[in-house]
Amino acid sequence: MIRLLLIGPPGAGKGTQAALLAQHFGIPAISTGDIFRENVRNETELGLKAKSFMDRGEYVPDSLTNDLVRDRLSQDDAAAGFLLDGYPRTIDQVNELDEMLSEQETQLDVVVQLTADHEELLRRLSGRAAEQGRSDDTPDVISRRLSVYDEQTAPLIDVYASRSLVAKVDGLGEISDVTARIVEVINARELS
Repeated sequence: MIRLLLIGPPGAGKGTQAALLAQHFGIPAISTGDIFRENVRNETELGLKAKSFMDRGEYVPDSLTNDLVRDRLSQDDAAAGFLLDGYPRTIDQVNELDEMLSEQETQLDVVVQLTADHEELLRRLSGRAAEQGRSDDTPDVISRRLSVYDEQTAPLIDVYASRSLVAKVDGLGEISDVTARIVEVINARELS
């Protein structure tokens, strides 16, 4: 049983690693970005609300995101552990997540911080935009997303570091090498 948060800037490989780690540890990967994009594709009410923020490279408001995560964490498959990708992204969301986990009488076990060079992130995101045609990966939106991350999400690392939860992992290199580094730092904490 492991409760894991994967954090890092856009393009650091969180989505790729989340899927691999979820499979490795036998826990669901909960990606708010994937959930929002699915709702946008299906033109749901949530998707239409979220799209306007995503297209500008801004975060979807906390109220929408918190409700989505609260619902997802209450599902049976998350009872034995989970991996969060893309949440929390603000201090208010950290507080909300703390409350959700407290209600379930649990807490996060580890926060894996993926790090990557800024120029490499720009290259990766530009390539992903061309491959996937994502509306949130245009050059202006990419720059905005990286700025928003620096302003709003990077400070969360200090919060989790003060709780001795952060394990820094270099997000650059072969996918399997990055996965191995993450598994190593998690196993070193003797959680699973």
